[in-house]
Order: sequence, then C-alpha cells, then structure tokens
Amino acid sequence: MLVRSLDDVTDTEHDIKTENWRSKRIILAREGVGFSVHETTLYAGTVNDFWYANHIEAVFIVEGEGEVVNKATGERHELRPGSLYLLNDHDKHQVLPRTEMRTVCVFNPPVTGREVHDENGVYPLVLEDA
Repeated sequence: MLVRSLDDVTDTEHDIKTENWRSKRIILAREGVGFSVHETTLYAGTVNDFWYANHIEAVFIVEGEGEVVNKATGERHELRPGSLYLLNDHDKHQVLPRTEMRTVCVFNPPVTGREVHDENGVYPLVLEDA
C-alpha cells in the first residue's frame, strides 16, 4: 500500500510550475501501477493548448470554472466542480479557466515526471527505467 499526500510532493522535483499552471505529480510510472495521478491547478484567464498524442488523460474538476475546447471540432464544454473530461482519442484541446481551476488528472501510460510539453503541447513518451 502506498499513502502519499500533496504535502509530500509540494515544492519537490515532482511539483512542476509554469506561468499558466502548476502540476503536483502524486503517482508516477515508477510506482508500476499503469497510470499516473496529478493535481493540476490552471490559473484564471490563461489559454492552455494541449495534445497528448502519446497518452490518454482523464481530468476531474475539483474547484473553479472554465471550458474545454475540442480543437478538431470547435465543440466547447463548460467545466465546473464535478465535471470530468476524457481525452480518449488523443484529442487536441484548449483549456480556458475563467477562475483558478484545481483538477485531478490521470494519465495512461503513466508519466515519469520528466516530461515537458513540446511546442504542440505534447508530452513525449518517456519510459521509466526498469
């Protein structure tokens, strides 16, 4: 059994901060469970373009409001506490938080914590050393 709190990862190498968002990586590939879990906070008024070409991501909204835009279709979906969106087709998307949004994200395959978004918003597929 593994028990870990946000305090355990806050201000460590697993707490990634950018101008638009902050991601605390709670469970990573090294745990060997087939997925990773992050708490990600997106800052109000930011425009966030993402495309997880190598991962499937589910995002559950805990706090805040905004919208997610499917960049292929232009469909817009409101986000509020209790909403979940699943990027089950490696969807290119844009997240537009009106207020600060706190989310819980699950990735498959799991991220290692070393990934960095490229110019297209993509995480490369980084495999954990055995």
